Order: sequence, then structure tokens, then C-alpha cells
Amino acid sequence: MNGGGLLVAGTTSDAGKSVVTAGICRWLARQGVKVAPFKAQNMSLNSFVTREGAEIGRAQAMQAQACRVEPTALMNPVLLKPGGEQSSQVVLMGRPVGEMTARGYHGGRRQRLLGTVLDCLEQLRGTYDAVICEGAGSPAEINLRRTDIVNMGIARNAGLPVLVVGDIDRGGVFASFFGTVALLSRTDQELVAGFLVNKFRGDVSLLEPGLEMLHGLTGRRTYGVLPFRHGLGIDEEDGLRVSLRGAVRESAVAAPLGEDVLRVAVCAVPLMSNFTDVDALAAEPGVVVRFVDRPEELVDADLVVVPGTRGTVRALDWLRERGLADALRRRAAEGRPVLGICGGYQLLGESVEDDVESRRGRVDGLGILPVRVRFAREKTLTRPVGEALGEPVEGYEIHHGVAEVLGGEVFISDDRGRGLDGCRVGKTWGTHWHGSLESDRFRRAFLRKVAAAAGRRFVPAPDTSFAALREEQLDRLGDLIEQHADTDALWRLIESGAPQGLPFIPPGAPA
Repeated sequence: MNGGGLLVAGTTSDAGKSVVTAGICRWLARQGVKVAPFKAQNMSLNSFVTREGAEIGRAQAMQAQACRVEPTALMNPVLLKPGGEQSSQVVLMGRPVGEMTARGYHGGRRQRLLGTVLDCLEQLRGTYDAVICEGAGSPAEINLRRTDIVNMGIARNAGLPVLVVGDIDRGGVFASFFGTVALLSRTDQELVAGFLVNKFRGDVSLLEPGLEMLHGLTGRRTYGVLPFRHGLGIDEEDGLRVSLRGAVRESAVAAPLGEDVLRVAVCAVPLMSNFTDVDALAAEPGVVVRFVDRPEELVDADLVVVPGTRGTVRALDWLRERGLADALRRRAAEGRPVLGICGGYQLLGESVEDDVESRRGRVDGLGILPVRVRFAREKTLTRPVGEALGEPVEGYEIHHGVAEVLGGEVFISDDRGRGLDGCRVGKTWGTHWHGSLESDRFRRAFLRKVAAAAGRRFVPAPDTSFAALREEQLDRLGDLIEQHADTDALWRLIESGAPQGLPFIPPGAPA
């Protein structure tokens, strides 16, 4: 017998689907329910490597953590990694299977993937008591409905009830709720059980007349009103939608233990991937993280991070066009700290030979590290462990670039001192390992090195646990659902499906 299920859809992108899905997962896990997340198709440059070596969206890995289960490829069978405005790498069951344009994907391949997607969901529902599915964009994208495999397409094929989330902080939430339902076919509307309001500020009683009118117009109830909460930073789905001006994910400045703070500037390179790598830095008391795109913004930084990117050669062009390339070279020559991660590490080297992503052949790097990079057809997907700066470190690798290190010092080694990854010259470090800064002891050792090089009287907090902070965030999401949603009604949806006899709303109604 299959377990219960629910599809969390949204009136728009960024309505809060990922957060709500994670909150429902954590609430259920705390009730002793064996629960798993699922997203049929994800478009994201933020990805993660599972223990079996499969690449999935980081949002689904985070939701698996909310469920207190190990993430697997079943939870995100299709991942699209944009490489520009017109094409994406298609990752199927955790492995890349090629590049495809949006027209080519929607025109044929997408529908052929429906069988794989439904099979993955079937396997999860056969193993877990409940599977909480996340939609993508809006279920009312009527131009894509024919080939939809992530919203109403999968809801109809799997018989899932649908909860529509709307971000009231943006305004227009009632029109969005009504319009979303009205644009759906009769068969799809029968699966839409109701609504969940997200990010409400103020007195909920003032909202109630509108919720009653919405029920009268649609015949569908509202399952909860979630209040606006600061600091619910979880792994974001799509870096392409992040604004590149100013402090994109600027951390709240906690009081430093020492006399100084550390200022970290992250170069907001194009096609930035896994920008969540710097979240562990932002979690440290006294560390201020901001994203920048101008050379003058590097001047007062104690550490500059060049993050991962899906377009190493394109990022090199961007750095040169903006004068950031010269600024990074000056920093390195002056012995001021720079850290390159994955694509950011590759572009710090002498050259990049790319016949895979950009197909530009050999391109000069910034020449800061003695490293030559050649792009291989096969993608490296691993979860390594090692040592760096005398401390244990873990991470995960997602890259086509193979680095040939020609000099400098090894950055990360095994327990016998043999080199595993990366390179260091002076105060410039480079590594392919995403997530390495989440290793607490290594992060503190690295920050001590940065502070010493920057001449800052900064002291890392001895008790900051990034894993514990992540658990606290997930518990806060679970609290939101438990305290502000009708959990009894939600469980009935998950267990029994959408209520019977929900009315059909013709497009354009009411008159």
C-alpha cells in the first residue's frame, strides 16, 4: 500500500514552496511519521552530492534533512542546471545526460521523463508513510501544461492533493490564489484542496474577511497563515534569480569574540553555483559576508571568495571586464587572503582548456595559482573526507574540470599527508570541495589564518556548530507549520487526498 502524499505548489516562483515543504517535513518527522521529500524536476545551480554519488538539488537535500533521512536521487530525479539563457545541463537520476535547449526539452524529452518521475515517486511512497512533493514555478503556467511533469501533471498522474502557497508580502495574494485555480482545467481543479498564506505581517484577524471571501469564491479553504519571520535562511533553489547588486545574502552581524570583525567579499560571478558555501562563514559571530561585483568593493575585505560557477570561462571574461581580475591579482601579490571554490579555484589557475561547457578551447586563467585545468566529459561527483590546516574536513565535488597542480602547497590531504585536492600559494587557497567550510574545526582554523594575514584581532567562536544551526532553522520551519497551520486538516489531506465535490471555477468568473 502506498503512503500518503501532498503537492506543495505556489502562485509564483519564490512563493515559499521550499520553505513550506521543509516545514511540513520537519513537523511530520517530529510526530514520528516516516516522511520523504520529492521534487520531480528542479532548475537550480545549487546542487548536492548524495552518498551514492548522485547530484540533486540542494533544496531537496535540505528537505531530506528536515525529514531526518538520507537524501537520494529518487527525491529529485530531474535536475536542470542552466548554462545560459537558452540551454541547461540535464541531470537524470543524479547523472548528467547532456545539454538541451528549453525548446528541445519542452518539445519532447520532458514528457518522456514522466515515467521515470512517476516510478521514483512510487518507490518513495512504497517506502515512506508520507511523501511531501514540491512543485515548480506556478501550476497555472498554461503554456507548459501539456508537457508538465512537476506540478499538475504529476499531481494528476499520482492522485496527489495540491496545496497552493502564496506570498502575501508581495501583494495581490487573493487574486493570485483565485487566478491560479481559475486557469486550471476541471480535472486539475479537483485536486486543488486549498491555500496557505506565507509571510503575513500584522494581525491575522484583519485577513479573515478576505479568507472567507476567497472560500466563497473558490469553495476551497485556507489551511494556515504563516507569519513573516526573519532569518529563515535555507538552501536556495535558483541562484539565477539572486540580485547581484549590494549584499545579496548579507549576514546579520553577531558580536565578535575578539576586538575586530572579519569582512568577507564574495565575487558575484555569472552562473554562480552553490553560493551557499559561504553560509557557514556568515553563521560565525563577527563575520560579515556580502556579495560584490566591483573592484573597489574588494579594498576593505579581509577575505575575498571566488565561488563556484557553471561557466568558468564566462566568469573569467566577467572578472576581466569589470576590473576584478586585476584586483584579485593585486590582492594575491600583496599577500591578502583569497579563496577559490570549484570554478572559482579553476579560474585562479594558469589556464583552462574547455571543450565541454564554453567550447572555447584553451583560455588563460588569472595566473595566481600554478594550476592547469582541463574539462573532462565525465563529471566528478564525490563526497570526500580529508584534513586541512591540521583539522578534519569534509565536502563534495561537482565539476568537469580536472586540475593539474604544478606547484605550491597541497591544501587538502588524507590522513597520511598525501594530497587530495587543492593548492595554496601564499595567502591564496583553492579547492574543488563544496561544503568544506561547514566543517567547524577546519573553518575556525581557516578564519584564524585569514585574521592573522589581515591583521585583524578576530577570534573565532569556539562553539559554533553549523550543523546545529541548520537543525535549529529546520525546527523553526517545523514550528511555523505546527503553530500556524491547521495540522489536523493537513494530515487528512496527506492521508486521504483532496476533498470530494470541490467546485469548478470557470476562467473569468466571477462576473
